[in-house]
This record gives sequence, C-alpha cells and structure tokens, in this order.
Amino acid sequence: MTEATEKPEPYGATEPYGATEPYGATEPYGESGTAPPPARTGRGHRRRTTQQPDGLRILLPQALVVACLAGGTTAFVASDKEVHLTVDGVPRTLHTFADDVGELLEEEDVAVGAHDIIAPAPGEDLDSGDEVVVRYGRPVTLSLDGQHRQVWTTARTVDGALQQLGVRADGAYLSASRSSAISRRGLALDVRTERTVTFMADGRARTIRTNAATVGEALAETGITLGAQDTTSVPPTSFPRDGQTVTVMRITGSRQVRSEPIPYEVVRVDDPGLRTGTEVIDRPGRPGVRRVTFELRTVNGVRHRPKKLSDDVVRKPVTQRVRVGTKRAPEQVTGADHLNWGALAQCESGGRPGAVDPSGTYGGLYQFDTSTWQSLGGEGRPQQAPAAEQTYRAKKLYVQRGASPWPHCGRRLYQ
Repeated sequence: MTEATEKPEPYGATEPYGATEPYGATEPYGESGTAPPPARTGRGHRRRTTQQPDGLRILLPQALVVACLAGGTTAFVASDKEVHLTVDGVPRTLHTFADDVGELLEEEDVAVGAHDIIAPAPGEDLDSGDEVVVRYGRPVTLSLDGQHRQVWTTARTVDGALQQLGVRADGAYLSASRSSAISRRGLALDVRTERTVTFMADGRARTIRTNAATVGEALAETGITLGAQDTTSVPPTSFPRDGQTVTVMRITGSRQVRSEPIPYEVVRVDDPGLRTGTEVIDRPGRPGVRRVTFELRTVNGVRHRPKKLSDDVVRKPVTQRVRVGTKRAPEQVTGADHLNWGALAQCESGGRPGAVDPSGTYGGLYQFDTSTWQSLGGEGRPQQAPAAEQTYRAKKLYVQRGASPWPHCGRRLYQ
C-alpha cells in the first residue's frame, strides 16, 4: 500500500479566528520536553494570532479616568483655605476659595465703609490659617468740657471709645455709663472732666473741684447764694474752665425818674411885605417834655454811673414859625438925616437894638413903646426890628414931634 499524501486545505477553510484553542491553553512550554511547533506561514497554513484579553481593554480607560479625577481632587483640595473671620467681635471659622481678603469679604457679604477697619487690608493675599478682623466704625457726637465735635470709633462700648479717643475720664461726669454699648448708629456722649474753679465772694476765696456744666451749678456747690440783683463776673450759664476765677457781684440799686425838656425847632419864612431885617413870630415855639428813667447801681460797695433804662416823651415840642421881611426899608427922612442918631441910641439903650427897659414897656435902640412904634408903621415890637428900621422910624417920629419923645437924651441929637 502506498502512503497517502495530505491534501492541502484551501485558503480560508481553516477554523475561524477564535475557534482554535486559546493562547495559553496548550501545554506550557517545557512541560512536554519539546518545543512548541513552529507557526505555519504562507498560503494554506495557519497563523497563530495573539489575542488582547477583554479585561485589560476595559481597565485601561478606567485607570485613565481615575488618574484624572485624582489629579483634579488634589488641585481642588489645594485651593480650599481654612480662615478665621471676626466681624465686629463675632468670630467664626470657614472654608473659602477666595484669593485675597477683599474676595473673602465679598463672598461673605461683609460690607465695609470709610470708617471701618479691616486687617489685613482688602488687597492682601489670603492663605490657609489666616485671621481676618473687621471692626465697624461708629459715630460719636462728643461734648468734651463744653466743646462739641463728631468723632468715629471702632470701640463697641463707651469705655473702649474713651480709651481709643484718649479721653481721661477719671472723676468725670459721663452721660452714659462706661459699660454702655455703642450701636452702629452711634451715640451722643457728654463728658465733663473735673476742674478747679475759684469763687471770690464777700471778701473770701473759695476753691472747689467740680464737673458742673455751668458756672451757676458750680457756684451752688460752694453754698454761696445770690441776692435778687446779684450776679457773677461771667454769665452763670457759661461753662466753668479749669483754673478759672469767678467774682460774685453783690448789687444794690434803685431807679430815678427825671423830666428833661425837648427843644423846639424854629421855621423861618420869607415875607416880602415886611421890611428887611424885620421878623414877626406867627406862632411861638414851646419845648416838649420827656421822662427819662435811670438805674442807680452799687456793685460791691462801688457806685456806678447811672444807666438809662427808658426815655418816654410826655409832651411833644411845638415848632416856632417866624416871618422874615425881605422888603428894603427907606433910609432917608428929610429934615432928620443930619442929626446924631448914634449918640441918641447910645444914651437911650446903650446902642443895643434888642434892649428892653425893666418895666417891659419900652424897647429897641430908641426905647419906643409898642403903640408909638406901630403908629409909625412898625410891626410887632420895636426891639424885634433891625437897627436900620428902628432908626428910620425914629426919624419919622422926630419929624412929627421933634426931640420931645426923648426928654433926657434928646439933646444928644445935636451934638
């Protein structure tokens, strides 16, 4: 019998991929003592292909995802910071991703103003373990020893504000207790420190330590009393200063009423019907009367100048009205111009146009009586007329009666 030869299988007639025994299912290398058969190559021969395990294909992407997540978590943890934030005395610990103090305050809705204190400053970098402190400013309307001003403080109590403002308040009056809280709306605070004030009264000096608000209050602390008219050298309502000396003034006084005349005015009106130099009083003037009240004071035994308190008009003055002549009087009278009228006037009146005899009957340079004067054309009384008119009337009288109207002085006309 002849030996049969093997017929080769056509290409592609082998078992499909994966139908052969899996890699590693054969006997392990070296256990049979022979080497594994060489792989067949070429057309009509099988090629053994190494297959990737399914578990490895699944685990590789998962490992990549885990690695990415692990790296992100590390960065996330590194950005988180634990900080301590104290806002207006209230502390708390928190975690934040803020890079600086300003971001942290914005993140926590902490609004700050111009008078608030932030430490560290808002632009400072923020690290884990840092402490950030915010202290709000509070307005204080401060009255310190009578001086008023508005200040700002971050203290939350009156005592803290006094220390922060540098006000030494030992023994001082405070309008609010030291432990009083100061709200963010602020507080009005009156502080009066102890001061030394000396009062001089009745020849004695009394010195006290006081935190009184007024001189009057400090005076009351000394036990000195004031009379109805007494006062102090400074207003009792003024603020007492340290080292100030105040004098108590003992005052006695009375009032005096005096009547004083009010001069009247004189109004002159030109009258062309009167001779020049002639004045006629149409309405006589009358002075008014005022009542003046004075205060007479004696201070600590010294009399002061009277002080006028009131001035009341009791009667108004009456204005005097005078007509003034503007008509030129004639100067010449025939038959009398050559006489010595100056000598006659000197003898009768001493040469005074307004002269009046003791009885009041005769007046002027030539001592006319009123009836004679007016019969010669004169107005009013002779002593009210100017000298030239009086001489003119005297010449007319001489023409009528000669020198007889002047029995004692008439002979002077012929000198």
